[in-house]
Amino acid sequence: MQHSPKFLALVADAKTRIRELDVHEVKRRLDAGERFQLVDVREESEWARGHLPGAIHLSKGIIERDIETRFPDPSTPIVLYCGGGYRSALAADNLRKMGYTQVVSMDGGWRGWLEAGYPTVKESS
Repeated sequence: MQHSPKFLALVADAKTRIRELDVHEVKRRLDAGERFQLVDVREESEWARGHLPGAIHLSKGIIERDIETRFPDPSTPIVLYCGGGYRSALAADNLRKMGYTQVVSMDGGWRGWLEAGYPTVKESS
């Protein structure tokens, strides 16, 4: 997907303030049993086509509104992911501004996870 220059500049700015982990590090931490909340910030239609095992869905459009209800403790470890790591970076920056101290964005996102051949799940209807 080709992103607009202003969007990429916005993401680059957000990435100066957040932490990122690549898909391999997130997988390693999951395999090691590390405890954190895995949050998919993609759109509902993207989530329905498949997502990471153990993830919950809080799309980019609602995460800032609903995060405090879902995770009231701002020190909750949270890993956000989207399609490629752009929307999750923006969401991580906003959560950081809201006082969440252990939020990271998964660089590479869903596409990187698929390219690595890691497992995915799809909700049955």
